[in-house]
Amino acid sequence: MVKILHKTLAVASVAALLLAGCSAADQKKADSAAGGTVTVVTHDSFHVDKADLKRFTEKTGLKVKTVPAGDGTVINNLRLNKDHPTADAFFGIDSFQAADVIKENLASEYVPAGFESEFIVDKKLTPIDRGDVCLNTDKAWFKKKGLAEPAGFEDLLKPEYKGTTVLTDPKTSTPGFAFLAATVAKFGDDGWQKYWKDLLANGAKVDDGWENAYNVDFSAGDGKGAYPVVLSYSSSPAYAKGATNSVNSTCVTQIEYAGVVKGAKNAEGAKKFIDFLVSKDVQKTIPDQMYVYPILKDVKLPEDWAKYAPLPEKTVPVDMKKAAENREAWLKAWSEIYKGAAK
Repeated sequence: MVKILHKTLAVASVAALLLAGCSAADQKKADSAAGGTVTVVTHDSFHVDKADLKRFTEKTGLKVKTVPAGDGTVINNLRLNKDHPTADAFFGIDSFQAADVIKENLASEYVPAGFESEFIVDKKLTPIDRGDVCLNTDKAWFKKKGLAEPAGFEDLLKPEYKGTTVLTDPKTSTPGFAFLAATVAKFGDDGWQKYWKDLLANGAKVDDGWENAYNVDFSAGDGKGAYPVVLSYSSSPAYAKGATNSVNSTCVTQIEYAGVVKGAKNAEGAKKFIDFLVSKDVQKTIPDQMYVYPILKDVKLPEDWAKYAPLPEKTVPVDMKKAAENREAWLKAWSEIYKGAAK
C-alpha cells in the first residue's frame, strides 16, 4: 500500500452570523452550525481530494484541520488527550484497535443516518475503507527462477522458499500485527508459535514497518531488494500495475474507522465530516487517494483495481475481540521467539 504524504489543510475559522437577542449558549450552537473548524486526528496516509474538501466547506461552512498522529498511533493520541480532547473527529482506527476504543470510551455514539454496514462497531465506529493485509509476490522473480509462487502460509516453510520473505514487526506495524493474528487463527493457540519459529528459521526477515519492507527489501519495490515475498495489502498489485500478486489465502480483513471524539468541542462538525467520508463522491476517490477499497459496495473500483486487485472473496477469519484481549500476550510471546531466532 503506497504511503501518501499528509498535506495540512487551511484551518482559518469562519465566524457565524450573530443572532440578535439569543443567549450565549444559543450563539455557540449557531456558530458551530454556520461555520468554524472541525479538527480531525488521522494517520499519515489519510488523504482526501482537495475538490471534495472544498465542496464540504461550501456546503457546511466548516473548514477541516487534520492532525497527523503517525501510522498506527491515532489511538494513542486519543488516549493521551482523553481528559482534554484536542480533536473533534478521528480517522484511522483499524479493526484490531476498535475494541479498545470502545472499552476505553474514546468515542461518542454516532453513525450517519441511513448508513448500513456489517462492520459498524457499537454504533460508535463508522467503517470508511477496507485494506486487506496479505502476502504479495514478485511475479517476475519467480518466473525467472522457474519456481511457483507460494500459495499460502505453509509454503513459506519449504526449503525452496528459504530466505524469500520479508515481514513487518507486529509490535510497531499495523499489518505486522494483522499477520500475527492471522497465524494464530490459522494454526491455533497451540501451533502459531511453532509456525513462527520455523518461519524465522527458514530465513524470513522482519522489518520495523511497511515502508522498509516494501520499498527497500521487496524485489518488486522501488528499492529492488532481495526478497520476492512481502507483507503488504491485497490492493498493492494495482499500484504495481500487475507486476505483483496477492496471496489471497493469507489475507486478513482490515477496516479503517472514523468516529466522533468523546468530549469533542465540535461534535456536530465531526458528525458532518463522517457523513462526508461515507458519501459516494468521497468513496469513489478512496482507491486513488489512499490505495484502499471503499466501504460502500456499490462504488465501482477503478479499471486497474478490477483487473489487478479485486477484493478478496475470502479472508482468514480472525476473532477481533480475541485479538484485542490477547494482544499483549501474543506480542510478548512473539518477541521471545524473535529474540531466540536471532541468537
